[in-house]
Amino acid sequence: MQSLELHSANASRPDVAILGGGLSGRLVAWQLVRAGLRVALYERGGADGSAAAGWVAAAMLAPLAEAAVAEPSIVAMGAAGLEQWPFLLEGLPDPVFFQRNGTLVVWHQPDRSEAVMFDRRMRANAPPELLRGGVERLSGQQLGNVEPALAGRFQEGWLLPNEGQLDNRQLLKSLGAGLQKAGAELHWHTAIDEGNVPDAGLVIDCRGLGARPVMPSLRGVRGEVVRIHAPGIGLRRPVRLLHPRYPIYIAPKENDLYVIGATELESEDMSPMTVRSALELLSAAFSLHPAFGEARILELNVNCRPALPDHLPRVQWDGKRTLRVNGLYRHGYLLAPAVTGEACALAQALLGGATAGRTLDWDTWRAGRPWPDLFRQTEA
Repeated sequence: MQSLELHSANASRPDVAILGGGLSGRLVAWQLVRAGLRVALYERGGADGSAAAGWVAAAMLAPLAEAAVAEPSIVAMGAAGLEQWPFLLEGLPDPVFFQRNGTLVVWHQPDRSEAVMFDRRMRANAPPELLRGGVERLSGQQLGNVEPALAGRFQEGWLLPNEGQLDNRQLLKSLGAGLQKAGAELHWHTAIDEGNVPDAGLVIDCRGLGARPVMPSLRGVRGEVVRIHAPGIGLRRPVRLLHPRYPIYIAPKENDLYVIGATELESEDMSPMTVRSALELLSAAFSLHPAFGEARILELNVNCRPALPDHLPRVQWDGKRTLRVNGLYRHGYLLAPAVTGEACALAQALLGGATAGRTLDWDTWRAGRPWPDLFRQTEA
């Protein structure tokens, strides 16, 4: 069993330098600052987070709904993350919209076969404890009681009552403000490449696709979302509309704002949204409720999410002083609490061992974590 050593940092440098201030970088920084570490954060964009992939997202926290398209480990980490979000939001200086009002899954009757497949895959990938009390079959009348805005529009559906969502943009901004208030060393509009890595006790690379020079198997997966303002509809929770070609989600935020998106496109194209994509997303929303036809389009957004070949996240250690957190794919907000929490646990173990002059028994430490397959060790 191999034991590896991290040399302790001196007093003139931060304990941790974090490269990349998107969702993962900000959450890692927030957790480590709250743990009492000195943190420096380097981000190519600004404090509001608008340059991050996480700016273009619906931020749904729906492990059961994702079980229909994701592996069991994603579902397990997502379920843990859903429970962790309230604690991560605690202490932020600005309010962040967080709702745990469930997810509604509906379909038009010609697409009922999609519902059968969705249900089958969801039950195959979700742990029994998540399914217990986590799926309610609704008749058309019950659906109207649960979601009055959709009364009379669907013959049946499912309510996944334990799921949630948050406002991604409020979160990114509040994390930036919270880090500043907590005294983190913040370097906005500062891109870091492999030739100018800052000096720190530990470096945590959270650059997403920016880390491709050192993680060549990364690829970008295009995500497209529409943001609209639709007063008077009043959806109470995110809705997933099943369809064989473009299953979509509609996530209601505060002040009659809705985020509409589909799953993903296997492309790294960052050009503006096509007319076809916009028509499909907006037509699907209109089919959910005709009042969306009078909504005002605020934004048509595109970004690429970092993915590894197995579509699973990774926390990678080079055996010395660099960790890499990457590959959250289309599950960023769902997985971020669990993945960044595990990265922070590893960082603290390494720094604590170095301070005490101890080595880290990597194999034993990794085996004791809830998701040991999340971790990889590579040579520097």
